[in-house]
Amino acid sequence: MDRKVVIIPTYNEKENIENIIRAVFALEGEYHILVIEDGSPDGTASIVRRLQGEFPERLFMIERKGKLGLGTAYITGFKWSVEHEYDYIFEMDADFSHNPLDVPRLYEACSRNGADLAIGSRYCNGISVINWPIGRVIMSYYASVYVRTVLGMKVFDTTAGFKCYRRRVLETIDLDNVKMKGYGFQIEMKYSTYKLGFNIQEVPIIFVDRKEGTSKMSSGIFGEAFWGVMKLKMRKIKPRKA
Repeated sequence: MDRKVVIIPTYNEKENIENIIRAVFALEGEYHILVIEDGSPDGTASIVRRLQGEFPERLFMIERKGKLGLGTAYITGFKWSVEHEYDYIFEMDADFSHNPLDVPRLYEACSRNGADLAIGSRYCNGISVINWPIGRVIMSYYASVYVRTVLGMKVFDTTAGFKCYRRRVLETIDLDNVKMKGYGFQIEMKYSTYKLGFNIQEVPIIFVDRKEGTSKMSSGIFGEAFWGVMKLKMRKIKPRKA
């Protein structure tokens, strides 16, 4: 059986974390979860530790000393997942903006349909976003248009954070050389996957904005992504040295 792990970064997600963990574990197909916990003062980690007693072979957690950024959280999770020889590695938010029922669809795109990276896409079938202010929808949609135009990458949802990688992709990308730390990280990882010749497929999803907890989005995150794309265009993407 394929070994599958869902990486969930957390910072102040006490309202969501138990429900998202139980929802993933309710899926067919034996998924594991790795929580990357960035020192949440609200007690998120203690909830995960309690659930580890219930799911000792499936639920894992790496605790870090403070809020160190989305990109570094996922890179920490990627390295752990490769080291533990998972075949398929997922990125997913804790707040239910990504529907756990879509996880098997991403897995199928990789395991059956030949994708090396499957993206849960808000924009490959028009715009599929619920509960966002119209300004944020427009900003996000045209950010993806901008990235696609500058980088020449045929991906509609370039900032998507709901993904499934085959392990070989993460073994090939030089994770220590990934520069962007916020949502620009999502762009850089897709672009690296694209430039290294892997097969990327988009799977249409409906994105629903969080109902519990607080969004981590900021104008600084968008600024990093905007200027980072320009720098990314100039960089030569090389595979990790063996």
